[in-house]
Amino acid sequence: MITHVLESCLYATDLDAAERFYGELLGLDRYSAVPGRHIFFRCGSGMFLVFNAERTGGEPSRVNGAIVPAHGSTGPGHVAFAIPDAEIPEWRARLEAAGVAIESEVAWPRGGRSLYVRDPAGNCVELASPK
Repeated sequence: MITHVLESCLYATDLDAAERFYGELLGLDRYSAVPGRHIFFRCGSGMFLVFNAERTGGEPSRVNGAIVPAHGSTGPGHVAFAIPDAEIPEWRARLEAAGVAIESEVAWPRGGRSLYVRDPAGNCVELASPK
């Protein structure tokens, strides 16, 4: 039985901009990084990964003798981060103060709400109250 998502990943070529967006603006804790290749963030009990597909999409890599398959993607991806419903106004103000445009705000039929923005690489980032 699958119990939860262990890690999620998006792709970006400018990892410094990704670190500022996800680390400084969104407040995720940086876990590790390899310059030009990837940056990993802790997100609750899981991990959020940002890879540079130009570095990870070619040849497989090796870790402790095991092969890690090549992976990458082109075009915008999507990730949703859970936030308390009461924090929606605070997040809206924080994003707007940082010059990040709110692309859409949705009130879902069952009561949850979502803010949609774009990260510096053009990925769709959703901040959602999980109802």
